[in-house]
Amino acid sequence: MKLLSVNLGRAKPVPNTDDPDAVTGIDKRPVAGPVRVAAPGPKGIGGSGLAGDAVCKREHHGGDDQAVYTMAREDLDAWERELGRSLANGGFGENLTTCGLDVSGALIGERWRIGSGVVLEVTCGRIPCLTFQGHMGEKQWVKRFTAKGAPGAYLRVIEPGEIRAGDAVEIIHRPDHEVTVALQFRAVTTERKLLPGLLAAGEALHPELLEEARKYVAKHGT
Repeated sequence: MKLLSVNLGRAKPVPNTDDPDAVTGIDKRPVAGPVRVAAPGPKGIGGSGLAGDAVCKREHHGGDDQAVYTMAREDLDAWERELGRSLANGGFGENLTTCGLDVSGALIGERWRIGSGVVLEVTCGRIPCLTFQGHMGEKQWVKRFTAKGAPGAYLRVIEPGEIRAGDAVEIIHRPDHEVTVALQFRAVTTERKLLPGLLAAGEALHPELLEEARKYVAKHGT
């Protein structure tokens, strides 16, 4: 398991939109050399966990619990075959493109060591939005991405440091539950009846989703 690339984005106009003032950092490109990784601060204030990476809509993106977005190269390859076009590392707006790691199959609360010092913890999957659809330039992209059920993972920074392309990725902790990123994604998108099961992940789950699951249980039961 290794890190194929570290990808950073600059603020640019949102493609394929009617809003001329909309900007996004979703167009991320691989960079050479080390990149500093650290907790950016709470959502709404903090942006990306990677130095030099733009987060434009901080009310929806970035912050400590969505500090780093990771996508498996294997999933990008599968989309290449389906879409009939190439997708570069960073093509989905991910900060980290990995090889040999089942990102969407990771457990909420799973911890990865990257390189010699950085430790990240899985919090949730990525929910597709219209900015992502505009970036991809594919009709019904949000619907198609959701149906695939392999959203990639957001992570929080447990131990800061520097990472670079080629670093080894090691799973150093797997929690004692069965709540994967893929299951969590289905629970909040297409299969709401799965929400009570997310409580098994506890405080490792993104706090907004943990609260959503608790409210569902309070209203509907288990």
